[in-house]
Amino acid sequence: MKRRLKIIDRILDALKDCRTFAICGHMRPDGDCIGSQLALAYSLHERGRKVIVWNQDPMPEKLAFLDPKKLLATPKPCKSFDAVITTDCANYERLGTICSCIEQRGLLINIDHHSSNSRYGDINWINARSASTGELIHQLIKQAGWPITPLIADNLFTAISTDTGSFQYPTTRSTTYHAAAELVTKGADLATICTEVYQSYPLSRVRLLKHMYNSFKLSQKNQIAYFWIRRRDYARAGAIPDESEGLIDHIRDIETVKVACLFEEIEPEITRISLRSKAPAIDVSAIALAFGGGGHQAAAGARIPGNPRTVQHQVLKAVKDAVANGT
Repeated sequence: MKRRLKIIDRILDALKDCRTFAICGHMRPDGDCIGSQLALAYSLHERGRKVIVWNQDPMPEKLAFLDPKKLLATPKPCKSFDAVITTDCANYERLGTICSCIEQRGLLINIDHHSSNSRYGDINWINARSASTGELIHQLIKQAGWPITPLIADNLFTAISTDTGSFQYPTTRSTTYHAAAELVTKGADLATICTEVYQSYPLSRVRLLKHMYNSFKLSQKNQIAYFWIRRRDYARAGAIPDESEGLIDHIRDIETVKVACLFEEIEPEITRISLRSKAPAIDVSAIALAFGGGGHQAAAGARIPGNPRTVQHQVLKAVKDAVANGT
């Protein structure tokens, strides 16, 4: 029998008298964010609680199957909640437009697995050793003694699978596989998850992939790979920003590459960077942190204001320095 975690008991004790909840995630929500949110939301909903799920940005189409009851909604002001729970969100500011909608709240609970988390909650459960926030929510639900329905299992398995690169990333531990196996026994539909998440990309994403292969660049003896996606590239492909998810992995996987970087034009003077490292000695979260972002050792990002050329120069210099020091 796995020992009880005091932090989970503290969270459950704090929530026992709460009746209204907002479960909130970060901008540009990914599978771990949404899967964690919805698994927790459906668990609370089945306990008779009034629950709303908020993200600033829309649900990626490939993840829509996770929310058949449509709990996820657009943030609205002037709502009051007994408790707000954030999942997979390292900084309060990354909630985006949600921030102004949750000012009238009781408790703020922050559950996350990013080492860069700023601990902005009234209660913070941060476990950077966990491969995903989905694993933490799985622990919470189990310790609470709440049933794991097939729908909740689908959400948690998707959260864990997507944030581990289908169990490929070095953050994956034995406990990750144990959690995934248990979720399969609880009814996680692997065929549907595989089809919806990994095998149902729109043609517009393939056009973005073509753009990436035609435009990416290499430097430092092919140890660094990078490319840009500008707003006009999305327009030409007929794509939306969600569809760039995972593109960076294709250039990271080049044999000689140690660090990959995606520069994405959010606005004319705001660039979103995504960084991936497959060299144990190169911590890209340290690079992202220097630019106001954060993340993990092997995957991190930031939003950087300023001239795009200047941003590219500064970020690539930091990456080159990291590669030089890590070889």
